[in-house]
Amino acid sequence: MVERVLATDAALELIERLTRQHGPLMFHQSGGCCDGSAPMCYPDGEFKTGGSDVRLGEIGGCPVYMAADQFEYWKHTQLIIDAVPGRGAGFSLEAPEGLRFLTRSRVFTDAETDALAASG
Repeated sequence: MVERVLATDAALELIERLTRQHGPLMFHQSGGCCDGSAPMCYPDGEFKTGGSDVRLGEIGGCPVYMAADQFEYWKHTQLIIDAVPGRGAGFSLEAPEGLRFLTRSRVFTDAETDALAASG
């Protein structure tokens, strides 16, 4: 099965720590502006999603969403959520941890694109 979103070990460790502190979490891939293009981490349900959002999958048991219009630009790529040293965005839960979530990406192969299309 082809995953649209994955997480590095560093990101999974940070997710586990934040889950212990805050309970269930969710992510929304920011499209820019004041948050940059960072994956934003919130307590589950704090960021309201709706018909204009696409659920990409889960990382560390947490759902990951992206705005549908932004998804049109990213649908050919796999997102890889990482955690790196630095200050996170002010709205994201990792901000005080000395780490920040970062999105890396890679283009799907033709076979992966076909598999995603076949799975709907």
